[in-house]
Amino acid sequence: MISGFHQFEHTELCMGTVFKFQGRSSLPHGPHISAACDVLHDADRMFSTYKPESPISRLAKGETRVADEDPLISQIWDECLEWERVTDGWFSAFTPQNTFDPSGLVKTWAAQRAANVLLEAGIFDFTMNAGGDILIADDASGELDWRIGVHQPISIAEAPDAILTVVDLKGTEFRGFATSGSAERGLHIWNPKASGKAPAEDLLQVSVVARDIVTADVWATAAFAEGPACLRRLEKTDGVEAIIVLPNGEIDGTSGFAKILAL
Repeated sequence: MISGFHQFEHTELCMGTVFKFQGRSSLPHGPHISAACDVLHDADRMFSTYKPESPISRLAKGETRVADEDPLISQIWDECLEWERVTDGWFSAFTPQNTFDPSGLVKTWAAQRAANVLLEAGIFDFTMNAGGDILIADDASGELDWRIGVHQPISIAEAPDAILTVVDLKGTEFRGFATSGSAERGLHIWNPKASGKAPAEDLLQVSVVARDIVTADVWATAAFAEGPACLRRLEKTDGVEAIIVLPNGEIDGTSGFAKILAL
């Protein structure tokens, strides 16, 4: 413990997953953690596809219009369209049924907004685990804050210690980490350029590091949808590195990924 600083840890169940805050601060952190969690739950109420009363669910049923809802709905709509453009169409918030499902963006978008609550309060030394996607604040000082285990493409519930490799982001530009695959939620990512979902035989898992958690999450989703060819695209994407696991057990990655492996 740094002199005058106290460690804090808080776990919040939201969006059908677990958000975990860990850090150190000389400030009273409780009220700010509570406010950050309110941001998460507000996002869940607004964007959940599982809550029939949410605006997103009502949009899918044709019961409302984007223009009639909170401006955040329109903001997320526009951000999803921009990410679709940036990823050359491999990220899309429009399902094969042509309904709007921004789940591939909203979780980490909300996580970043929740983290901003702490940053604006003057709490700079922390990390957040958003259902397996990681955000590291610039001043994170814990011995293990910067080291992230990349899990093998099997359910964490079945094998919590099955680590594929470990990355060390200390001293790099990277502050976000995200993984997409079928181990935890099945084939929930669809192929936006073909009918149906991305075929399971193409790719088991993609893990991406980026300058922020939202960018990492979106590119992980887009890469999984595209399949192994994603590495050629990610090689040309500034501020992003990735590792993929193929169905035959082979591992591949962008050329810069080896530089962030923990020694």
